[in-house]
Amino acid sequence: MGMHQSSTVAAAGAPQEYAGGKMLAARQDGIGVVTFNQPSKHNAICVEMWGGLSEILDEFASDDAVRVVVLTGAGTRAFVSGADISQFEQQRSNADAQRAYDEQTSVGRRKLASFPKPTIASIRGYCLGGGLAIAMQTDLRIASSDSQFGIPAARLGIAYGFDGLRRLVSLVGPAHARMILYTGERIGADEALRIGLVNRVVAPGELESSVSKVAHTIAENAPLSIAASRLAIDQVLQDPQDRDIEALARATAACFDSEDYREGRTAFIEKRKPQFKGH
Repeated sequence: MGMHQSSTVAAAGAPQEYAGGKMLAARQDGIGVVTFNQPSKHNAICVEMWGGLSEILDEFASDDAVRVVVLTGAGTRAFVSGADISQFEQQRSNADAQRAYDEQTSVGRRKLASFPKPTIASIRGYCLGGGLAIAMQTDLRIASSDSQFGIPAARLGIAYGFDGLRRLVSLVGPAHARMILYTGERIGADEALRIGLVNRVVAPGELESSVSKVAHTIAENAPLSIAASRLAIDQVLQDPQDRDIEALARATAACFDSEDYREGRTAFIEKRKPQFKGH
């Protein structure tokens, strides 16, 4: 998407800046857009940017007008190329430093992992390491055909945490996960699509419009229904003893008791487009 804002929110005015301008937020038509804005470093994510992401997600979570969130990188060269390695010597030089780094970035990671609304990663260019971890944490990944994916941990001598690897294995399976991790090599968009790492691949010139179309489609659907589906899929991925079946039952009941369910039935009978409110 564009250097400073997506065409999805082009009419919404200047985006708000966070983390000293390295993170941007904008919203329009039910869609919130988060931009990783460090193009001079291929949008490598530093500690401050994790803090900015946390702030933005808090605001989008509490804004009922935001139905869907798109995450994207500034410019055309990268989504997020990984963690900002220039901070490694200072902040991740050994196991103790790594634990401190994890603590500093954990709030942003938790906010993304538990974000209550649908998220879409709009990926162009490099999507590597910690950048791929961010993309895997979103619900949907739409990539341009010139994207590259990989986890270079084996080339840096570091190990990936459990949550990121669990997500990778759940998306592509253990065999493809091993190939990605053991070799540290990059794969192209078509291979990423073949193994299930991304949902859809489009021409670079069609990325903005494709993401916008999917985002608007989701934003126009019933929020309670999507929330119930999202919860159910998350529960499927949990170990059986950790599943919250009661929460799923509550989410299902909330749908059937909602005004939106009545609106959906009425709109179907009247052969018109439903106008969902989320309650």
